Amino acid sequence: MTPAYEVYAAKYAHHERRASQNFLGGDPHDGPMPMDYFIWLVRGGGVELVVDTGFNAATAARRQRQLLRPVDRALALLDVDAAKVRDVVITHLHYDHVGSFDAFPQATFHLQDLEMQYATGRSMCHDALRHAFEVEDVVGMVRRVYAGGVRFHAGDAELVPGISLHLIGGHTLGLQVVRVATRRGGVVLASDASHYYANMGENRPFPIVYNVGDMIEGWGRLRALAESPEHIIPGHDPEVLERYPAPSESLRGIVARLD
Repeated sequence: MTPAYEVYAAKYAHHERRASQNFLGGDPHDGPMPMDYFIWLVRGGGVELVVDTGFNAATAARRQRQLLRPVDRALALLDVDAAKVRDVVITHLHYDHVGSFDAFPQATFHLQDLEMQYATGRSMCHDALRHAFEVEDVVGMVRRVYAGGVRFHAGDAELVPGISLHLIGGHTLGLQVVRVATRRGGVVLASDASHYYANMGENRPFPIVYNVGDMIEGWGRLRALAESPEHIIPGHDPEVLERYPAPSESLRGIVARLD
């Protein structure tokens, strides 16, 4: 029998920005549209899986993002010791999804072949494509490969019963999402396949993109994977913390339970 997993979104950082920064071609009704940064935790049935690792204080300062709490402290709010986590899914190698990988010394990192190819290949000769990567994060992940700490996937894969990876692309060449079986059905952690509910819901792509066509086609895959549109969790929308309950009153505005 497939376990019904618990799924959490934990906010670790924030950035004030405008709507015109969040849609390809801008926004005619430009106004404040802030961005939250999350990592995700999946657990149950003996599984403790972290999805993405956020960024660190140095990167926050360099990119002028507000780091609210290091990712290991964010996980500690859910009684998880990052130093003991055994499996981490990296949805893609942008700075805000892999930057604190060194907080997980015991982990095997799950990454798409195409994402490593993208982050270390000819596309990085172009500033418009490499801007969202931090070279030390990418080099650090290469070192983890040589240390035997990365498990590569070529497309869709099942990690354990009820948890699967799905190659989407679009935002980056090797972007993957995570589908999780929960008590309310299949939840899809979309990461940057849709930064905000509005990107996918209004068919308006986010402007940091490798292939616009793949991004748009990916929204159809998300809908097919999820139990319903309400089961798709965007990667950066502050509304996630409003739509889903906190596991306790003390974690309101910080953690949302998604299952």
